[in-house]
Amino acid sequence: MSFTYKRMITYFFRGLLFVIPITLTIYVIYLIIQFLDGILPIPIPGLGILIMLAFITFVGFLASIFITKPLFDIFEKWIFKIPLINILYTSIKDLMSAFVGDKKKFNIPVIVKLSEGMSRLGFITQDDLTILEEDNLVAIYFPHSYNFSGNLYLVPRDNVRILRNVKSADIMKLIVSGGVSSMHE
Repeated sequence: MSFTYKRMITYFFRGLLFVIPITLTIYVIYLIIQFLDGILPIPIPGLGILIMLAFITFVGFLASIFITKPLFDIFEKWIFKIPLINILYTSIKDLMSAFVGDKKKFNIPVIVKLSEGMSRLGFITQDDLTILEEDNLVAIYFPHSYNFSGNLYLVPRDNVRILRNVKSADIMKLIVSGGVSSMHE
């Protein structure tokens, strides 16, 4: 009887390891889709997301055309003149461009030596800090584990080693998972 009981417990925990990640992933995707679809109050499910995707794509198209590009530049210059809006807009724009823009960041994974025998994984976000009069420093972003936040440190170049044979996405996954995700080759 004890043997069967232990087997059942083992099967239960194996089932949890399979069911919970899939269920939570599906649930989070469902919540995101439901939120995005609810932004435009259209009674047909999914139509709100399709309209938003089409609109965003159309705006991207307009921003790329040489005729309308000056209008977007004028709009941005106007935004830059508004004190608090300027900070918010530029921060969000810089963060978005780090992931999807022409000047993508988080694409150079590094190991930073913090002390003897202790290092940390991160990403170079700024290689040139001469504007701060710090030629020997680089800006490194260290994401937090189990969280979508992080810290930015300015560290000596000598303490930074670029990881060339790994994908940035694998390093980000390893950091965010607290080191429990495996690295794939």
